[in-house]
Amino acid sequence: MTTRQTPFALGEYYHLYSRGVDKRPIFLDQNDKDRFVRLLFVCNGLKPIVYRDIKNLPLLSIETGEKIVAIGAYCLMSNHFHFLVREMKEGGTTKFMSKLLTAYSVYFNKKYKRAGALFGSEFKSKHLGSDEYLKYIFSYIHLNPVKNLDPDWRKNSLERVVVEQFLDNYQESSYLDYTHTQNREESCIINKLVFPEYFTNEGEFRDNLFEWFKPL
Repeated sequence: MTTRQTPFALGEYYHLYSRGVDKRPIFLDQNDKDRFVRLLFVCNGLKPIVYRDIKNLPLLSIETGEKIVAIGAYCLMSNHFHFLVREMKEGGTTKFMSKLLTAYSVYFNKKYKRAGALFGSEFKSKHLGSDEYLKYIFSYIHLNPVKNLDPDWRKNSLERVVVEQFLDNYQESSYLDYTHTQNREESCIINKLVFPEYFTNEGEFRDNLFEWFKPL
């Protein structure tokens, strides 16, 4: 494992991402996606948890202990993922990602009878050291699934209403927790309170998103 040029620091914000080895898919069906999303909540805590003991429990009834990161945004794609986090406990970012990727890799390898690394390398991270960069990452992460609608979306002129309709039905993202399109259990995964209050309502969130939705 390589040493990071910029170590994680308590209270700082980071964009985290990783993809499957050789860019292979890491989610092969809906159950895989659902497991990973649940693990976002389950692995974010100081308390050790045996998944089989809590797999059928509602998320809010699971005692994870004190949170080690705050998740501000997330998005799952077929062969990679993106998170926005703030470190809440010293060393929490590394511990959270280690727990999450290990737990999901064990599940995936057992289910599909495979061995070896699932993810291509150590997860990547970028420190979000400016207000502009941090605000942009909210849009970057939540717009990522638009690639499924149109791989060349940044070169094409997609209508905003088409994109919004697509994202309003994309379940593997925290977009729905900001737009309140659905009242869902997964909303407890994110913690808006420890992030800057860029969006005081749904309209501001959507408008900020589409400030970045411009052709190249």
